[in-house]
Amino acid sequence: MIGKPKLSAKQKAILLDKETEAPFSGKLLNNKADGSYHCAGCGAILFNSDTKFDSGSGWPSFDQAVEGAVKEIIDDSHGMIRTEVTCANCGGHLGHVFTDGPKETTGRRYCINSLALDFDPRAEKR
Repeated sequence: MIGKPKLSAKQKAILLDKETEAPFSGKLLNNKADGSYHCAGCGAILFNSDTKFDSGSGWPSFDQAVEGAVKEIIDDSHGMIRTEVTCANCGGHLGHVFTDGPKETTGRRYCINSLALDFDPRAEKR
């Protein structure tokens, strides 16, 4: 379960209650620095910066997760069928994954809430 005690109310709403931040509002949307992205709930590494791309969706997007870092769950809420992405370590809601990502790589687009992520520019890539 979520292990960081200093989460903001908005972070808790996303990680625990599966809410979504407004598009184009996240602090990590335009981050282009090298490093790694970690779960804001528990600190587990989720994505590396070399898999991040600008999807135009308004949320940080990645074409690949660190192996074993996320779980994918069918989400039929809000009258849609989507695939939810959660942290494999703590179960926190991160966002959703779609099949409209870059065709030259994986074809996947992990659409992730900035508030569900912490960025570490010094972290070793895995």
